[in-house]
Amino acid sequence: MLKKSTCFTRITAVLLCAVLLVSRPAHLFASEGSTPTPDPHTEFYAQEPETNSIEGWPQGPLIEGESAVLIDVNTEAVLYSKNADKKEYPASITKIMTALLGCENLDFSQDIVMSQSAAYGIEPGSSTIYGDTGEVFTAEQVMMALMLESANEMALIIGEQIDGSVKKFVERMNARARELGCTGTHFNNPNGLPDETHYTTAGDMAKIAKAAWLNPMFRSYCTTDYYEIPPTNVQKETRYLLNHHGMMAGKEHAYEGVLGGKTGYTIAAGNTLVTYARRGNLTLAAVVMKSVNGAYSDTAALLDYGFDNFEKINVKVNKNPEPLKMLPCEKYVLNSGGNTYPFFATRAFYATVPKGTKLRKLTKKQALLPNAAGPLRLKSKYYFNGCAVGWAMQYQREILSDLLL
Repeated sequence: MLKKSTCFTRITAVLLCAVLLVSRPAHLFASEGSTPTPDPHTEFYAQEPETNSIEGWPQGPLIEGESAVLIDVNTEAVLYSKNADKKEYPASITKIMTALLGCENLDFSQDIVMSQSAAYGIEPGSSTIYGDTGEVFTAEQVMMALMLESANEMALIIGEQIDGSVKKFVERMNARARELGCTGTHFNNPNGLPDETHYTTAGDMAKIAKAAWLNPMFRSYCTTDYYEIPPTNVQKETRYLLNHHGMMAGKEHAYEGVLGGKTGYTIAAGNTLVTYARRGNLTLAAVVMKSVNGAYSDTAALLDYGFDNFEKINVKVNKNPEPLKMLPCEKYVLNSGGNTYPFFATRAFYATVPKGTKLRKLTKKQALLPNAAGPLRLKSKYYFNGCAVGWAMQYQREILSDLLL
């Protein structure tokens, strides 16, 4: 069991940062601190990304990590892919899925009481804010501690709060992963602590990261830089939480446009890192896995590549098409039966393509999809030399000819 101790006291902001950094276990600090490019390069450095084989695609950089993916979270275009289907240990980027499920299922109007099984169910020396048995937190405080300080006890209490037990919550994690199209993922805990049956891929992690980013509540947690938890019924001092993603503004590896993300590290997993960044109308998510002291430099190389070589173009979907009007008697003459089924869109849609690409360069594939909530849907997928770069969804508008008098 972990020995409970008093959290740090803030005297000045400078002392706070010093205490936080000194108090973190050395093996955890490795994932938050300096990550210079290894010299000599890692064994994975010479492996080219699969996306380099796409005709006309900008050539991606060589990176130290074993696997990596860069996507546009809005168009779902995969801009860079290296060993995207290789199963890896995710470490604490697992908590992105935990946080997403927390956003989707927690009752944020109710306080959360720390159980003994959650408070003492984590490994000694692992990330924690020392939540104690019977301690009362708000749901927001639990989520902030999970995402900023990577508190492992908070991952456990989220699972217990949602499903009654961590085991059932893990089943929910795996079910949600399948819903998102993940095929190489199996979670066995909500915090990412070492486990041979707990793995994912860079490609799957990108899907999870994209789904999480589209949740506004999740965005507020992963982009927060500093947060305070005031004294509770158990802890009499304020807890000060810092986001340890080193590429956010003001941090050691600050990168223009980085909004936030999640770090991870174990000996088995190496450094794992998920990063969200925005410049102009591009919002990118970079996933780097099994990087040895190179996660930040790898991510910077991926983001440079994405922002320098790609742009979004409007695929010009008709948002409000006009139906073909005809007389009621014409439905008995025309082969179509006289009815038309135009499809309208609720918003503009885009594709993320190499800079300078014209819309006519893309090919389009369409399919009709059922819709339990109403009319049929028409999904269009856009491709650049076989590589999916965007999609659009339109909805059927049935016009009855008898009403068009």
